Formats: sequence, C-alpha cells, structure tokens
Amino acid sequence: METFYTAKAIKALRKMPSKDSLALREKIRTYASEPSRPHPWVKPLIGTQGLRIRHGDWRAICVSETDMTILNVVKIGHRREIYR
Repeated sequence: METFYTAKAIKALRKMPSKDSLALREKIRTYASEPSRPHPWVKPLIGTQGLRIRHGDWRAICVSETDMTILNVVKIGHRREIYR
C-alpha cells in the first residue's frame, strides 16, 4: 500500500518531538505494509472510511482508498486537538 501525506500532515510531523514523529511514521509504515493484520493502535473512525493511528498522545487521521492500494495521511496532531 502506498502512503501519501498532505502538506498539513508533513508540517505537523516536523513540529512534533522527533522521537514521537519517528515512532508515528513507523506505525503508519507498518500498517501500510500489512493492512489486513490486526494492529492494536489502529481504530476505524465512526461514520467515515477513515481510521486513526495512535502513538502516545499523538494521532494520525488516515483515509484508505476502496481498493486498499493507497493510504492518505490527512491530519496529524495531539489528541486534544485532532478531532476538532
């Protein structure tokens, strides 16, 4: 599965602490390599085709295409701000 980041998501990754940024990108990469395998840090978003990838207090909101070949990382942020 190919992974694409929006400009907003890239900007958020650069502002995050580097340790958390690396860990979150690794979790996104792990999910993209095996999306059918269960991952405890991935949850579907209710009412959308999106999903949430969690690392500590940080969240990545992603949308996967229907054919499961593309994963778009739409938004990344702290858990208190990401769902607003």
